[in-house]
Amino acid sequence: MMKMTLTQPAVKWFEDEMDAKKGDSIRFYARYGGFSPIHPGFSVGVTKSEPYEAALQTEENGLHFFIEETDKWYFEGYDFHIKFSRKHNQIEYEYHEKT
Repeated sequence: MMKMTLTQPAVKWFEDEMDAKKGDSIRFYARYGGFSPIHPGFSVGVTKSEPYEAALQTEENGLHFFIEETDKWYFEGYDFHIKFSRKHNQIEYEYHEKT
């Protein structure tokens, strides 16, 4: 089973930059274009949205983070870690291959 984790600085970023408040849901999804180390030609998108059929989810500080079943293919085989880079002042994604 894959996991999704977020650092507290990343959660704070979502609260500040996306004006996310307790009870809000934030979706990570596969989008066409951009760069990804695991799927060339695709990247991760993020939006505030309510889940329809969540395949993976976690909650931090009252915020609900999730991936829909339709985007599961992108993340399969990896644990998905979201962190905040102070150096680049942005969110960064890490994929840790499941063994």
